[in-house]
Amino acid sequence: MTSAAEPSLAVVVLGASRGIGRAIARVAARDGYPVVLVARSADDLAAAAAEITASGGKALTMALDLAAPEASSRLEAFLAESGLACGILVNSAGYGLRGAVTALSAEEQLGIIDVNIRALADMTLRFLPGMVARRSGGIINLGSIAGFTPGPYMTFYYASKNFVRSFSAALHKEVRGFGVTVTCVAPGPVSTDFLEKSGADRAALFKVLPKLDADYVAEQAWRGFKSGRRLVIPGLSSKLTAIVARLLPTAAALSLIGLVQRRSKDPRPYPSQTGVK
Repeated sequence: MTSAAEPSLAVVVLGASRGIGRAIARVAARDGYPVVLVARSADDLAAAAAEITASGGKALTMALDLAAPEASSRLEAFLAESGLACGILVNSAGYGLRGAVTALSAEEQLGIIDVNIRALADMTLRFLPGMVARRSGGIINLGSIAGFTPGPYMTFYYASKNFVRSFSAALHKEVRGFGVTVTCVAPGPVSTDFLEKSGADRAALFKVLPKLDADYVAEQAWRGFKSGRRLVIPGLSSKLTAIVARLLPTAAALSLIGLVQRRSKDPRPYPSQTGVK
């Protein structure tokens, strides 16, 4: 029996209000884990928590701006006050922009670094030491097949996902001897509002590639993490795309991706669109 001095271990899902994060939270709760749902929208979090509790799971919510410098310390304090510790961390928050870097908002583009890279790294540094000390648990980082190549006209997003893939692979090697798993999940386009809000749904590349279901991606992510895998690429189309991206010379990849992402039916060639998933 767990004493009052020993916190219970929870699955902490960042970006849990919708999309893949919300789907992973449901899968974790189904497996009997208490889940802590974290995102900016309190209303969306409440709806996500209601889904989980209606199915017999346990969910807590915390509305939090992950781009805030003190986000990880605030989350740690919230967990401690709730008698919990982070046993498994799911970094699924992120956003992207489509357009030329000179046409998009500099603030919004730098925000991609703040959320997709800095916040992910900060949360990892905050909670990974406890996992290593306990010799259990781990981290699921949401990457993308975009992380296998540079991406003109979604420059910051592709670069951020390159970081996620490289960072996760290195950490997987470092901590696997301590019973801790770090898994990068790299899906292709997923049927969430991310595509519309980022403007990517109007790019030819994302019109051609089949769209995956968020629940399917979540199941694959959870299964791969539980199996101790370093990288999970859900779906045959995503696997093939990743292979092609790895094999293509960089110059060819840049030309191809630049062409298909620039083409669209937008009245402006490089619209500024944001999307948070």
